[in-house]
Amino acid sequence: MKRTPILLADGRELIYFDERDDADRSMPDRRSLPEPPPASELRYDAVMDEWVAVAAHRQDRTFLPPSDECPLCPSTPARSSEIPAYDYDVVVFENRFPSFSHRIGPDGGPGALDAGLVPTVPGRGRCELVCFTADHDSAFARLSPARVRTVVEAWADRTTELSALPGIAQVFCFENRGEEIGVTLHHPHGQIYGYPYVTPQTATMLDSARRYAHRTGGGNLFADLLAAERAGGERVVAANEYWTAFVPAAARWPFEVHLYPHRQVADIPALDSTERDAFAALYLDVLGRFDGLFDAPMPYIAAWDQAPVHADRHLAYLHLRLFSVRRAAGKLKYLAGSESAMGAFVNDIRPEQAAQMLRESNQQ
Repeated sequence: MKRTPILLADGRELIYFDERDDADRSMPDRRSLPEPPPASELRYDAVMDEWVAVAAHRQDRTFLPPSDECPLCPSTPARSSEIPAYDYDVVVFENRFPSFSHRIGPDGGPGALDAGLVPTVPGRGRCELVCFTADHDSAFARLSPARVRTVVEAWADRTTELSALPGIAQVFCFENRGEEIGVTLHHPHGQIYGYPYVTPQTATMLDSARRYAHRTGGGNLFADLLAAERAGGERVVAANEYWTAFVPAAARWPFEVHLYPHRQVADIPALDSTERDAFAALYLDVLGRFDGLFDAPMPYIAAWDQAPVHADRHLAYLHLRLFSVRRAAGKLKYLAGSESAMGAFVNDIRPEQAAQMLRESNQQ
């Protein structure tokens, strides 16, 4: 794989990940762009013990453009996009409308001062987009195993690089697919966030793992859950020598699958070459089952749970959560009062039934 970093016209970084060593990436960004926006604000919610980013500049981000104006397609002689090249394999670049950024305003942004019950600090961090293919009409499920492997290499590269940046506490790689999820660009892509704090979801999981280790004399919660699912088999959707995909027993979403490597590792860079190859094959299998379930593209979120950069790495267990809001053909699971207001999920489908449906799905 060939890795080529360049700078876009406004100073943002873009990196080509090429499957050919002879790829020419000398094409410059021909656009005239304003400077990127300064970092957002982080405001502390003392009631929920959580940080909330306020990024007002994101109101102006690109929203469902026509395909001939897609900013993630390659450039052409007649039109320049976010990617200067006329073709590419996988590309990662800094988000033009980031939730977090290292670019602090000339006044320093909101001061790191305790404003009573609402401390406010600059939203330092980094947000990147990952374009999986130059083909606007494709999807992750239609990538070749070799291309998925390139994407995994890009995830590993960016996790390592972002983890080394000052102030980054957690790196999150994810994909949103489908307008039902809230996607505003249809081109196949994902995102990577470098958070300046450990996210609430991760903190909760690691607290649970810490209590479990104490209660069991050193057991790993994630490893034991994986072992139990593999032994029982009722909720296993697919597996190979190195990975298992299963519906969790207490799934929150109508269709939710977790993919675990059989070896405990903290993050994507820790996967060896064989594990990366095996992930590509199994993930494409599961995505095909998702799309085949109702003979239509399945809206989903794919979320990598990686260890925080500096804390509790021994407790963590890398895994991917894949879930959809679709509960039946033409029907969505809406997060209404119980879920949105109370965080109390009610699932419409028994996890065992969901696993059976996915096992029997005609892969697309």
